[in-house]
Amino acid sequence: MPDPRWHTTPLIRASIALHLLALMAVITAPGQWPWTLAAVAANHLLIAAVGLWPRSHWLGPNWTRLPAAATTRHEIALTIDDGPDPVVTPQVLDLLDRHAVRATFFCIGEQAARYPDLCREIVRRGHAVENHSQQHRHHFSLMGPRGLAHELQAAQDTLTGISGQRPLFFRAPAGLRNPFLEPVLARLGLRLATWSARGFDTRVSDAGRVKSSLLRGLRAGAILLLHDGHAARTAEGIPVILEVLPAVLESAAAAGLRVVTLRHALS
Repeated sequence: MPDPRWHTTPLIRASIALHLLALMAVITAPGQWPWTLAAVAANHLLIAAVGLWPRSHWLGPNWTRLPAAATTRHEIALTIDDGPDPVVTPQVLDLLDRHAVRATFFCIGEQAARYPDLCREIVRRGHAVENHSQQHRHHFSLMGPRGLAHELQAAQDTLTGISGQRPLFFRAPAGLRNPFLEPVLARLGLRLATWSARGFDTRVSDAGRVKSSLLRGLRAGAILLLHDGHAARTAEGIPVILEVLPAVLESAAAAGLRVVTLRHALS
């Protein structure tokens, strides 16, 4: 059953009402079924399109920026996805130490189980480990309630058991989701978080382009997205995040912005 904290959005309420009206129309006016079917199909297409829009709020609450209080404090959040990675993550941690900042690592459960010491090291150095699903399946957004619940609960158990830190936030693989996700998040006490700026650094190997994309969105309240796992490599074979991160952190410091974890912004 959905958690009492779960509340449907206007889009979901309208979709439920439309389906009820469509059912009544099929019973009372069967001759109108082509129009009824077209309306239901259009509704499904709209919901699918919204699920393909990571920063949408139409399917439920979504952190695309930090709360107002954190913005007032000139805070930003650096979020790092798809790890831990045995080659890239240790270098990212050293960079963060040199700049004395704390980041949020959205870890894949299976990766954490493969490199548990590295997952624990993230927390030991003062960073946050959050839920990025257990297996990072490409068809995550096509799963039903049971599949979504299994993926999230498995990752919660894995990450909590390894790091000793229970995740408070969830980020969907590729940011894609469907209407079944929000009730699962509510039941597990998780908040959905996406981003305000990203550089597509899993696909773009040009560090300059990635850096420019992030710096354009560098302002108080921003949530930045980079990847330690699945990171694209430059022509010299260097993970893009390692080329981009120093410049982003230096620009943030010059602008008087403080880099914090999502859970710090929550508090």
